Amino acid sequence: MSLPAFVTAARCANMMHMNDAIALQDTYPEDFAHCFGCGRYNENGHQIKTYAKGDHTVTRHIPAPYYTGAGDFAYGGIIASLIDCHSAASAAIFWLGLGGKSVGEVLAPRFVTARLEVDYLTPTPLGLVELVGRPEEIGDRKVIVTTDLRAEGITTARGRAVLVKIPD
Repeated sequence: MSLPAFVTAARCANMMHMNDAIALQDTYPEDFAHCFGCGRYNENGHQIKTYAKGDHTVTRHIPAPYYTGAGDFAYGGIIASLIDCHSAASAAIFWLGLGGKSVGEVLAPRFVTARLEVDYLTPTPLGLVELVGRPEEIGDRKVIVTTDLRAEGITTARGRAVLVKIPD
């Protein structure tokens, strides 16, 4: 697939397929389905599921109680891990959408993290969290995603990930 070197988030939003019902991680090739954060074959991992929702992506997850930090708040490392894996799946969804494909039409491309920045805005209570990703930049090999992690309706952390596509 030939993609322009840089595409804005607004243009990607116009190319996204609305409300894909298949989780991106369920379309990973067998040999890439063992990731700790999102691999469907990693029994000890989080096994998160990321869905396309219009111009953004959504993951909902309940971290296990042993991922506690101080008191009843989530450990910062788990927050970073969730943002990382959600952002990688989001990169694949945005990249597919740019090429006119939706989740499930083809095996998902895999992206790896080149850089991850996380701002911890307020402590994240243990319990259901929602991650919402938006594309900042999409290129042939590189996608930049901004992800908000929300708990109880409040954005508690924000991440910015630079992700690179693994060659086919």
